[in-house]
Amino acid sequence: QVQLVESGGGLVQPGGSLRLSCAAAGSFFRFYTMGWYRQAPGKQRELVATVTTGGSTNYADSVKGRFTISRDNAKNTLYLQMNSLKPDDTAVYYCNCPTALGDYWGQGTQVTVSS
Repeated sequence: QVQLVESGGGLVQPGGSLRLSCAAAGSFFRFYTMGWYRQAPGKQRELVATVTTGGSTNYADSVKGRFTISRDNAKNTLYLQMNSLKPDDTAVYYCNCPTALGDYWGQGTQVTVSS
């Protein structure tokens, strides 16, 4: 069974930084591309970034140059370093693992960017 648990969210001022973590339970982690998504109030869930098993990354245009996705396969953990945060980054952030049996999601962690 795939279990994903996010942490690291919180309240931060514009221009600040946060680092999100996603701990994966199980030995599946290193075999799959992993991703971060976010959902703001009243909006659809959107892709933020992905990282392949080989470390190749992909980012939404809105976060390029500010966010960095990474993974530690030895620790079964996915990260999202978020810098230069803006109020528009306010959302619930979700960890995602797409598998042949379907997509798995964590419970989400709230990020609020406000002065």
